[in-house]
Amino acid sequence: MNLTTKQKQHLKGLAHSLKPVVMLGGNGLTEGVLAEIDNALSHHELIKVKVASGDRELKNAIVDAIVRETKAEKVQLIGHVLVLFRQSEEMKIAVPKAK
Repeated sequence: MNLTTKQKQHLKGLAHSLKPVVMLGGNGLTEGVLAEIDNALSHHELIKVKVASGDRELKNAIVDAIVRETKAEKVQLIGHVLVLFRQSEEMKIAVPKAK
């Protein structure tokens, strides 16, 4: 599912008040962290992940790996905070229709 600009804007508005659910520490991206992100996405659909990395290229590589492994959509990345969306079977969050 590719999100349109309108859909991303809607999700950004919903994510604004959220706090990061998962925070990556010094160990980086491990299987346990990926499992936790996957679990949070299944439960909430829209989450924030804090990626603590001083190196911009490393941070982008971690973000790409998270998106690829969880099959989620990257809504936005501001600073160290990544917003992810993956619709579940229950469709808890109503996303505007793509035109």
